[in-house]
Amino acid sequence: MLQLTKRTEYGLIAMIHMADRGGRISSAREIAEHYPVPKRLLAEVLKDLARGGMIESHRGASGGYTLARPAEDITLGDVIGALEGRPSLTSCAQMPLFHGGHGGSCDVEPVCPIRSPIQRIRLGLWAMLERTTLRDMSHHDTALPASAAAPAVLSGSPRAFER
Repeated sequence: MLQLTKRTEYGLIAMIHMADRGGRISSAREIAEHYPVPKRLLAEVLKDLARGGMIESHRGASGGYTLARPAEDITLGDVIGALEGRPSLTSCAQMPLFHGGHGGSCDVEPVCPIRSPIQRIRLGLWAMLERTTLRDMSHHDTALPASAAAPAVLSGSPRAFER
């Protein structure tokens, strides 16, 4: 099923850590010492997040990283998209045709009974990730905010996930 990569998990951990620090600089060493994550991989992820505009790098002896925007303006979708792209649940989701193009080939596509329902689920999941901010996740909150609650995925309504 849908599973985030370790890189993305570590990136989310680091960014939520930064959100909890309220704008103070956080180093890769500090984050790696606070959470059981490999410092070397974390440092690579932080560099990728900085290149993606999610965080800002600060050089020097007391250097490290801070969020590039306020925590309430950065969504989980932003972070996941920056590190691994939009998730897909089926192989056809990776074909250009799925994204509006005219390519890819699938022998089942003309009669596929799962493409549309899976597409709705994928879009609904992505919408939930785009509504959930780092601020929603910070301070060790365990419950998702009401705004991020998932709609009934299998409600039968094809418009369940349209904006």
